[in-house]
Amino acid sequence: MIGAGEHAYAYAKACGIIGKSFVGRRIPALHQVNRLSELDRLVFGADARELPERELLLDLEGRLSRRSVSAFSSVLNSYKKVPELLSLLIRVYEYADLKTALTLIIESETSVKPVFTPLGRFGTVNFDAWPDAKAMLAGTDFEFLFDKYINRSGTVTEEDRDSVSLETELDRLYYTKLWKSLGKLKKNDRRAAEKISAEEIALRNCSWVLRLRTYYNMKADEVKKHLIIIEGNSRLCADALAALEFSLDYPADWEKWKRLPFLNPFSYSGVWRADPRYFQNAAAEHLYRLARRNFRIRPASVDAVFCFIKLKQFEEDLLISNAEGLGMGMTSKDVLGLLEVSP
Repeated sequence: MIGAGEHAYAYAKACGIIGKSFVGRRIPALHQVNRLSELDRLVFGADARELPERELLLDLEGRLSRRSVSAFSSVLNSYKKVPELLSLLIRVYEYADLKTALTLIIESETSVKPVFTPLGRFGTVNFDAWPDAKAMLAGTDFEFLFDKYINRSGTVTEEDRDSVSLETELDRLYYTKLWKSLGKLKKNDRRAAEKISAEEIALRNCSWVLRLRTYYNMKADEVKKHLIIIEGNSRLCADALAALEFSLDYPADWEKWKRLPFLNPFSYSGVWRADPRYFQNAAAEHLYRLARRNFRIRPASVDAVFCFIKLKQFEEDLLISNAEGLGMGMTSKDVLGLLEVSP
């Protein structure tokens, strides 16, 4: 049982951090940034680094992720026992890093070690052992991957060089655990978290449908194998299944789709095609607004910290997208315009 004092302390810390974050009214501050070094100084102040632009981009992205994890740890230290739901939100970095690590092993690209985000007590994978997959995954929830993608000697079987299926496997594992962890909380602790998580899973399934059909030319039966299906919650993939029946370049098919507002604007006179990137950006903006709207509604609940973490992860994605755009010679204003981000 989580004490009221723990919730109050966590919420106070979260409010202090959000007040200094680039969300809400602080987003316009990014409009004035035109160079990576300026973004570095804006975010990190006196801790900004003097590096050539090419080196700075990768360095800055790593520091932005570590900055987020540090903020999460600061808030979660308020709890004697951290709720599993919140631990999983932080472990999303571990899942992302694992996708990168195992994909590189699958593709035999192991000459340069990737940068992994350290999670401290929240991490379970031994990334220091990379590229020895067996040593990395030993004793973790991911050991089953040995049999499906990597044999017991730590090498990849030739017939299983399939990074898309690996990504699906990890997404399905993550969201199944996340959904089960919601059920372990009291209703008043998870009202917003459950709503936002349901939206996230449903929108991720829709995004998968658009990506796999657009970039991999997959047929409907093959795409279905990659959807995140939570037992007893078929509604979380209902919109994605409906989208399998629509032509990617025929607007009329999509007119009555529940997720129509997330699609790129129709063009009936010229060429139109459903754009997975546009959909993904619109979905991210929607989830951000849900988290922002619910952050202060129930301060004495897990919901508040859940929304805090989601807001900080949105900020991190925004800053990294901004950095990547600056690295390509764009201005921050142009990047934010493409992402259609507003306060």
